[in-house]
Amino acid sequence: MAEIGKGVTAGKLASNVQKRLSRAQEKVLQKLGKADETRDAAFEEMVANFNKQMTEGTKLQKDLKAYMVAVKTMHEASRRLQDCLADMYEPDWYGKEETDALAEEMIEKELDFTLEDLDTLWLEYHQNITDQSLLCVDTYLAQFPEIKARIAKRDRKMVDFDSARHHFTSLQKSKKKDEAKIAKPAALLEMAAPSWAQGLISAHQVAQTNLSYNQAEEELGRAQKIFEELNVELQDELPTLWDSRVGVYVNAFQKLANHQEKFHREMGNLTQNLHDIMTKLEEQRELNEGANHSESAAVAPKSTVANGSDGELPPGFLYKVKAVHEYTATDGDELELNVGDIVLVLAFDNPDEQDDGWLLGLKESHWLQKKNISAKGVFPENFTQKV
Repeated sequence: MAEIGKGVTAGKLASNVQKRLSRAQEKVLQKLGKADETRDAAFEEMVANFNKQMTEGTKLQKDLKAYMVAVKTMHEASRRLQDCLADMYEPDWYGKEETDALAEEMIEKELDFTLEDLDTLWLEYHQNITDQSLLCVDTYLAQFPEIKARIAKRDRKMVDFDSARHHFTSLQKSKKKDEAKIAKPAALLEMAAPSWAQGLISAHQVAQTNLSYNQAEEELGRAQKIFEELNVELQDELPTLWDSRVGVYVNAFQKLANHQEKFHREMGNLTQNLHDIMTKLEEQRELNEGANHSESAAVAPKSTVANGSDGELPPGFLYKVKAVHEYTATDGDELELNVGDIVLVLAFDNPDEQDDGWLLGLKESHWLQKKNISAKGVFPENFTQKV
């Protein structure tokens, strides 16, 4: 309740209290069925639509904000992955002597460009949804509190109108009764008074009744005017507001879908570029390994060449390994290994026959002497290392 002296006079305060009491009394009488209530089924339907519309719009706003939080979280997670990749990437993974420095530098620059683009894409996506979808819904919902307050005011003014109407009707009935009494013989008190006094009493009663009646009629007119002005305005605005929801929802979701489509398309292009970069790095690694194997073969000991090796290798030869542990064969198709043995790794005729962790090979010494692969066999890969 407002304090006296802070913009509210004692008279105004008393008037407000009286209004609240009158409205409460009127509502009680209406609920008890002792007073009729102004009803407008069409308007009540508009208010129901308004409440439904406000609830749905608020939920949309809440879910859009939650989506924005999720986008921001995904952006931060994506950025951490990008930082991790940037930290892990080393320009000299394969050795400067064995790799093409120029090509490696180009790939490194391309990688940095891609990571920067990913970050920018996330920021633009977040900003676009905020500006064109969330802001649209925020603006749409901003009008609801003011209209809701006017609906509540209309309800109060309707109660005031009903109260004034009932009061006026009550005075109308009282006036008719008083007029009927004046037409009848005067009361005992009036009869006891002189004839001139009886006329004064009757005139006073009529004047008092007319004054109250006129005041009630004026109050009814004012209450009706205020209520009807609010009622007409809302009946014009509520249907328009109800129809506007379609355009707002279409606009919000259409722009959201457009930005999603654009974001995922561009993100797909950038991630494909990142995939291609990783593929190039893998190809460089394989080329580097192949160059190392060729270099090893070029500097092989002369004694090996003297033992009948003219550069010819067995069919299906892949690369060489050196035994670092002894392995005793347990089956006829296995190759027995001694520490230091050089084995020529061969391709399986049927790749489906290769078990995980096992290789097919032939000891180099046998190949140099026999020039056949009759002694080939399988052996565990982890017992050897590439040379």
